[in-house]
Amino acid sequence: MSAIPEFSHERVLTSQGARSGLVITVALHSSALGPALGGCRMWTYPTWAEGQADALRLSAAMTLKNAAAGLDAGGGKSVIALPAGERVDSERRRAALLDLGDLVETLDGRYRTAEDVGTTEHDMVVVRERTEHVVGLPAAKGGAGEPAGATALGVYSSVAPTLEAAFGSASIEDRSFVISGLGQVGGRLARMLAGHGARLLVTDIDDRKQALAREIGAEWIAPEHALTTAADVLVPAGLGGILTDATIDALPVRAVVGPANNPLAEHSGAERLQQRGIVYAPDFVVNAGGVIHLEGIAGGLEWPAIAERLTGIGDTLREVFTSARERGTTPLAAAEAIANARIDAARARQSVAA
Repeated sequence: MSAIPEFSHERVLTSQGARSGLVITVALHSSALGPALGGCRMWTYPTWAEGQADALRLSAAMTLKNAAAGLDAGGGKSVIALPAGERVDSERRRAALLDLGDLVETLDGRYRTAEDVGTTEHDMVVVRERTEHVVGLPAAKGGAGEPAGATALGVYSSVAPTLEAAFGSASIEDRSFVISGLGQVGGRLARMLAGHGARLLVTDIDDRKQALAREIGAEWIAPEHALTTAADVLVPAGLGGILTDATIDALPVRAVVGPANNPLAEHSGAERLQQRGIVYAPDFVVNAGGVIHLEGIAGGLEWPAIAERLTGIGDTLREVFTSARERGTTPLAAAEAIANARIDAARARQSVAA
């Protein structure tokens, strides 16, 4: 497990669910820009403490993501830690979601949850039974619906600027991409890239995704080869923490851009990538499409306006790369500086008002 980040959170709640008996953490990192927004991850962890640590990391990343995306939203995350080797049936799953709703409600609107890895828009309907501070409900129930399409579009919009930074050309045609993870976002992105002439090498821990590979003409590789297969670009589209010092040192690509949260096992990995001449597109800039979609629907925007904001992620990434070159720093440091400038300005306004 990677190191827990320095504690900078406004509030962290960890509780054993009264109904489910599962350990649930809600981490509110920052509400400087507005009520925090970040989904609920339901995943298996070796210990409940590792689930809590994941919530701390992910919530801090959400603060940066929402700030860099220009949203008036802070950062938060919730994690329902499933015990290793223990089966959670539908009844206990529902109980855990109700427990989550109770925990979210105690924050009085300072944190809004949504779907994330391991949860769905339909799960959010259950959470909504205990709190109104939920976004991403199904469209049929007046919500934003599945945000994966928006996230994928945002990632796709990030590919061209990444190629420009790495190769001097934004052309996708004939560029090779390793996509690790063909879930809701990775699968959609694979279709987009294939449709524009990319050469794809894809993998997933679910062998059934080989059907998608055949459909789009992609080459299937074993999951354990995702970080050792030569290509122009690596697209991490699964869980985070895969880019360790050892994997970075052996990574046979020229760029990394993808939707996975926190793909760097350590913050210093950004410097290590740069030293190897590998362009890194910061994850919290690239994968902001989902929260842009959720906030846009909540704010009454129509799809054309939201789509414009999603494609604008590419412009934000170009700004990041330009700033990094001018400052002589990594794209990660440049993106963090852009996000933190917004947060600091908000805190300064709040201090004056107080």
